[in-house]
Amino acid sequence: MSGGQSETKIGRSGIAVAALLLTVSALALLRPAPAFSQETELRGEVSESAILADQQRKARQLRAQGSLDQNAPAPAAVQDTASTTYQPSSPGAVPDDDQAGATDSIFDQPQATDDPLADTKAPVKPRRPSTAKQRAQDAKADAKSNTKTADKKKTKKKTGEATDGTTTAATAGTGNRTDATATDDNDGSNRRAVTIDSVDKQKLDPGQERTASIEGQKVKPEDDPFAAPGVKVGTFLFRPTLEQGFTATSNADSSSTGKSAVLSETALRFTATSDWRENSALITGYGQFRNTVSGQKINDAQGRIEGQLNVDLDNELRAIAKLGYEAAPESASSPDAIAGVTQQPLRQTVDGSLGLEKTVGKMRYALTGAVSHDFYGDAELSDGTTVSQKDRDSTLYTATLRTGYQISPALTPFTEVEAGRRLYDLRVDTDGFERSSTRLGARAGLELDMGEKLSGEFSVGWLREAIDDNRLPAVAGPSINADLKWSPERGTTIGLTGKTSVETTTTANESGDILYSGRLTGERQIRANLTANSALGLDWRDYTGSDGHDLILSAEAGLTWWLNRYAGVTTRVRTEKLTSNLPGRDYTTNSVYLGLKVQR
Repeated sequence: MSGGQSETKIGRSGIAVAALLLTVSALALLRPAPAFSQETELRGEVSESAILADQQRKARQLRAQGSLDQNAPAPAAVQDTASTTYQPSSPGAVPDDDQAGATDSIFDQPQATDDPLADTKAPVKPRRPSTAKQRAQDAKADAKSNTKTADKKKTKKKTGEATDGTTTAATAGTGNRTDATATDDNDGSNRRAVTIDSVDKQKLDPGQERTASIEGQKVKPEDDPFAAPGVKVGTFLFRPTLEQGFTATSNADSSSTGKSAVLSETALRFTATSDWRENSALITGYGQFRNTVSGQKINDAQGRIEGQLNVDLDNELRAIAKLGYEAAPESASSPDAIAGVTQQPLRQTVDGSLGLEKTVGKMRYALTGAVSHDFYGDAELSDGTTVSQKDRDSTLYTATLRTGYQISPALTPFTEVEAGRRLYDLRVDTDGFERSSTRLGARAGLELDMGEKLSGEFSVGWLREAIDDNRLPAVAGPSINADLKWSPERGTTIGLTGKTSVETTTTANESGDILYSGRLTGERQIRANLTANSALGLDWRDYTGSDGHDLILSAEAGLTWWLNRYAGVTTRVRTEKLTSNLPGRDYTTNSVYLGLKVQR
């Protein structure tokens, strides 16, 4: 009986122990634990430092579970551990939700309090919040903090700001909350999610300086801001200029009997340049009209229009064609001027030329044919009668062959021969002389091509024109021609022109003369809107069959002040003096001009 009771007590004791173990196990299993997916936050890529921190946390939880199993009879220890106050190492850090009620595990790293030989107590390692709820709370707190420090962040770059994905991931793994991490929390993004283009997708810093646009770059100033812009007419760029002013002169018609006057002068000039791809064309023209305001009666007009066409052909061949028309009254200082007339006869000229240029290695060849026809109007005498000038009408045909050798791109010496024939409309003039003649000439010269610095050509030689009538001597003499432009510095241009021409006459027993004309011009751009110009002239006329000669000296200076790109004020002073050993030809003319110039 007693044996059966003993077995019954033992069985009851075993059942009680078993029930106690089951109860403790159930309590351990019912302990609240966060979801694994929430703990690791598997939303996007996870850095190695974050995984390592997560594994350490799980190891501590396992150690805490084992410690709870071994110390089940002492629940007070668990309460003491759970009641331990969390000591954050970073301002504003809070414990994780899953830390509530958690206890240390036997797998935790040894603490300073566990080692009786330790002298100091190791600080508790802070934990980063891991739940969405805690992140929302952090976002609100950070928003308030960012509001207070907004002005400081604009002037000082934050030392903890992440500049790439690696820095962001490392910061999240260590649990240190930097300003970059706080920014990520504010916009609701996952701080552990790092992609290749995450840096490129970061918001722009409003404090960064913007790069200026291309349109905002400094524009290069124009070389000539007051040059005429021109008007597009078809495939040509048309640049007209209109000038209106008044001239006060001491000799209105530049003659030995001229008187002072105030004249109204109107001048129209234009250029038209083609914009073709290969060939080119240029049209130039001018017209000048003078009327008397007071003083000596003057009412005349003169002008010229000329066109030039350049065409590139095959086999290094180039064609140049010119055509022009000019009309001007006979000058009062001309040897053929008629005395006692109210108006000198009008002289009109139609001229044209066609030239071919060929390049063979360094050799240069050019053949040019030209035609010029002069015809005159009637002279009006003071008594109301007219004098016909038909016997002066003539046509000159010439052919010129030039051969040159290019020593260098800048220097090309050449030789030139000319042959021609002048034919009068009337084979015999009113005095019974045959005025037609044969023309021959030869010249040697040099072409210069140094770009804008120096360009042009000059030549010297001999020119002779033999008249068909044996009673009249041939007109002959040295020939000098030049057309040079020199620019010693930017804004300054100096030009030199020279020309030798044969002047025919219908005066009885006279053959004519040779006229040498030279002009030295200068132009200086003092300022962008102020231009100065000057000119010196020298003319020498040598009469054939006598020792008679004329010397004409002239000087001119002027200024043009541009008010804007389209209008300017211009003025000039001029003096001219003719000295001759023939009677009744000397004169002096001084004049001052002031006008307004308009261009487009």
